[in-house]
Amino acid sequence: MLDFPTWKKAWLWFIVAAASLAALPSIFSLANARWPDQLPEPLVNLGLDLAGGSHILLEADSSQVAGQRLENMEENVRGLMRNAEPRIRIGDVSTRGGRLSFILDDPSQIDRARELLLPSINGNGLVREWNLAVEDGNRMILTPTSQGIDKAVSDAMDSATEVVRKRIDALGTREPTIIRQGETRIVVQVPGLQDPEQLKALLGQTAKLEFKLVDQAALPSDVAQGLAPPGSEIFPYVDTSPFAGSSIAVKRLGGIRGDNLTGAQQSFDPQTNEPVVNIQFDTEGGRRFAKLTTENVNKPFAIILDGKVLSAPNINEPIRGGTAQISGGFTVEAANQLAISLRSGALPVDLKVIEERTVGPDLGADSIKKGMIAMGVGTLLVLLLMVATYGRFGLYANVALVLNVLMILGIMAILNTTMTLPGIAGLVLTIGAAVDANVLINERIREERKRGRKVVQAVEMGYKEASRAIYDANITNVIAATLLFFFGQGPVKGFAVVLVIGVITSVFTAVTITRMWVAGWLRKARPADLNI
Repeated sequence: MLDFPTWKKAWLWFIVAAASLAALPSIFSLANARWPDQLPEPLVNLGLDLAGGSHILLEADSSQVAGQRLENMEENVRGLMRNAEPRIRIGDVSTRGGRLSFILDDPSQIDRARELLLPSINGNGLVREWNLAVEDGNRMILTPTSQGIDKAVSDAMDSATEVVRKRIDALGTREPTIIRQGETRIVVQVPGLQDPEQLKALLGQTAKLEFKLVDQAALPSDVAQGLAPPGSEIFPYVDTSPFAGSSIAVKRLGGIRGDNLTGAQQSFDPQTNEPVVNIQFDTEGGRRFAKLTTENVNKPFAIILDGKVLSAPNINEPIRGGTAQISGGFTVEAANQLAISLRSGALPVDLKVIEERTVGPDLGADSIKKGMIAMGVGTLLVLLLMVATYGRFGLYANVALVLNVLMILGIMAILNTTMTLPGIAGLVLTIGAAVDANVLINERIREERKRGRKVVQAVEMGYKEASRAIYDANITNVIAATLLFFFGQGPVKGFAVVLVIGVITSVFTAVTITRMWVAGWLRKARPADLNI
């Protein structure tokens, strides 16, 4: 227990020094001192309640979910009937009134059609998503159920929350708070962001990418008046397009969505040197994209983003390999934001900012000041009590306590974690609890001396026996903090992170480091008695 070879002491001092040095940039920052530019600068990030930042409340248009489900079901029905053996021919397809209806050319195939539709109607088997009815012997009507719509809205909001989280992380912000509020709202809090315009632009972009064939049969005069042929729809060009102000008719079904994207990067067109976005499809998306371009050579197809046409190039040859390029008069910043949006996935619904406020850092500065005062006063009282009670051993505990605080800040900086107001409370709590281990050890050493053990034996047994209780108590703290981290949100997670790091470092410094110091003192001084 008291044997510390040179290599072990060097390794322990290296850990302490590395973690403590990593805390220096954060200490310099809090003291408003300049840190040398040529040195690494790991910093503890400050949360919204300490550094200020932006608070945004987003609301989704749930009616879009119902419309998208209806369109998906129509495309699914057409595909099922077309691929059936023998093929089931349908006609008079209608989506009026929020329901899908169609007529079978051959009424004798009604049972076969119902059998094909059952998996789509039942969904995952837990919630019936569609009601199926038959009228006049050959018209089938699919009506979405309220349970199915509620489930679809909930799934869409879960997906939208995850997409928002990916976009903000890709933007380079730190430890944002992103949680659902109610059925159709998402709360976004980003610390350190005083100008939320870039964030709003990124979150407001649905990034719904579609590739659809241009309806060449549509008359330009009809398109200009907003009249689309049956089976087609009209989309305007983006403002940066050479055709801005005009529109184009595309076929409503049969295109490809950007759901199968695996990557998107901002780049430059090698011929024009204009900013573009290179995209990559997964295996299924690449196969479908190759099929679309192979079957429609010499035909134009439109690249549509968020309901506006970026361009409508001609398919000169099949595009294989699962890659494509999107151009649209982008700036470098716009192309980069689009790449981030596409990488993080398309938002299943439009999100509208309904509340926005900027939180100033004044309250945070006051909280930091008062938190530091509380920590300083608490630390000073603990230091005085330990020295007065345990003498030399209390001094060891005090030095270990200071190193413990430095190591907590250093590890938080290395891990790029965020300090919140509850985190400061966790740090103060850690300081108060950090000396518990040394109290247990020192009291145990006292007991062993009273039982008549020699100095070295008493110290060795004190550390050995007290370590069991120390580890048991701190393991339960780690379990509680881990649960807080996984089930909590925002500041609660910050408290949990500080608590876990503090528990680990306090045990390391209070047990291992002090034992190394005590072992060195005993070997050097060889005291006949202990003043403890």
